[in-house]
Amino acid sequence: MNAQESTLSIFALGGVNEIGKNMYAVQYADDIVLIDCGSKFPDESLLGIDLIIPDITYLRENEEKIRGLVVTHGHEDHIGGIPYFLKQLNVPIYATRLTIGLIEIKLKEHGLLGDTKLTPIHSDSTIELGTIRLTFFKTNHSIPDCLGAAFHTPEGTVVHTGDFKFDLTPVNDQYPDIHKMAGLGQNGVLVLLSESTNAERPGFTPSEKHVGRHIEEAFSKAQGKVFIATFASNVHRVQQVVDAARKTNRKLALLGRSMVNVVSVAIDLGYLDIPDDMLIDVEEIHDLDPENVAILCTGSQGEPMAALSRLSNSKYRQVEIYPGDTVILSSSPIPGNERNVARIIDNLFRLGAHVIYGSGAATGMHVSGHGCQEELKLMLTLMKPKYFIPIHGEFRMLQQHRLLAESVGVQRENIFVVNNGDVVDINQSEARQTRRIPAGNIFVDGLGIGDVGDIVLRDRKQLSEDGMLVIVITLSKAENKIVSGPDTISRGFVYARQSEDLLNEVNQIAASTIQRLQEAEVTQWKVMKQNLKETVGKFLYAQTKRRPMIVPIIIEV
Repeated sequence: MNAQESTLSIFALGGVNEIGKNMYAVQYADDIVLIDCGSKFPDESLLGIDLIIPDITYLRENEEKIRGLVVTHGHEDHIGGIPYFLKQLNVPIYATRLTIGLIEIKLKEHGLLGDTKLTPIHSDSTIELGTIRLTFFKTNHSIPDCLGAAFHTPEGTVVHTGDFKFDLTPVNDQYPDIHKMAGLGQNGVLVLLSESTNAERPGFTPSEKHVGRHIEEAFSKAQGKVFIATFASNVHRVQQVVDAARKTNRKLALLGRSMVNVVSVAIDLGYLDIPDDMLIDVEEIHDLDPENVAILCTGSQGEPMAALSRLSNSKYRQVEIYPGDTVILSSSPIPGNERNVARIIDNLFRLGAHVIYGSGAATGMHVSGHGCQEELKLMLTLMKPKYFIPIHGEFRMLQQHRLLAESVGVQRENIFVVNNGDVVDINQSEARQTRRIPAGNIFVDGLGIGDVGDIVLRDRKQLSEDGMLVIVITLSKAENKIVSGPDTISRGFVYARQSEDLLNEVNQIAASTIQRLQEAEVTQWKVMKQNLKETVGKFLYAQTKRRPMIVPIIIEV
């Protein structure tokens, strides 16, 4: 960094102006401490991309300064990028027991578990990482063991809230450390980084216990089997499903790899209390009366290959949904997933199922894990920061959070709504944002990390929209004449048997283009191919108003 050595610097490599891919950093002098390393899923425009992770170019250039990675909790948007990060930078990781358990699942899949230093922490831990001392406080969220972190630096204290809401009746009795938060505020918080997911929603987020009562009621009224889909990582919700199954004398089967993995880790670490004889294998479902079976599955976001989607299409081999069965979607669609979820609900109704969905008061099957406006204002009031950086949200959410901060007394000029890569430098308690570091998206496609860029995506988009036309021409090296061809091969553009006249015209145009170039004594293949693309492209657009990818292949014999 080009800042003075004693400067405190704060920046995001992911998580602002977007939902997902959270990664933040606090740097003082030559010490960098990272917070979270998440991933996010691609939208429909990113064809073939499996995952998006943060660009860590700056961290690779400053590897010797990185003291550790602190993980606030175990959701994908906070841990999903860790295996890819560790393949480039092996740094120690600090997280709570459940979060470490979920990270270990990922590291095993990538063959990294033996090489990674994982240190368990809790809300009373203190860590010294170079000149930065870290303390922690408990928060509530839709997964247990969530922490906020306080970075005590020579310049002042920086607080990162993690994901939070204030649930005063939590399912697992892990109450939020309100006194600790107030204590930090009392001692002086220089900068607060606070999540903004629900900054547009007024009021308070209801307690998770509110959902448990509705799940139990639905279980008791259900006639046949009960299927319930939720996030695998929502261990509180899973516990409430277990409690409802126990009270209504139902055995519980698990569908979906992530559900099985998370439940297994949560049981091993003592975060789930499941009676010994409750869990059954999928094969045992048919041995029991439908009224004695509940099935907990993945796919509440409409993922095409997840259990619920396959069930809705009658493509899950071991178990089927019959008329009269009850299906509960215990979640709300993440923005962008609404269409997939709606399609699944349609299919479930077609199967004759009784479907309970939606997160409003009418169903009561879901509450958010993020605090609404009054809770965000409460956090700001407890911390009383001099400077405020809203994080974890799209631009409109960050702006709403800025207005909330102003309403509780934070000076407008002391609020920084930043982009990924913007650096807020603080020296002698004066903050400014004047410089940037590299930041952006790295695409994961199969085993490739970062090898798919804008050019490849542009080609994929063109292929998906207008298809491809291959033109094969064979030239004689001695006589410089066309020996065979042109032959055209259409894929995704037009069906060859129904468009012979069009393709014959393409062949004639290609042949005349090559002859014209030969008469002008043009022999460079690159020029020939470019001319073929242009002339054939103009003709096809005039005839069809489509722009297929044109791939000329010239063979010399």
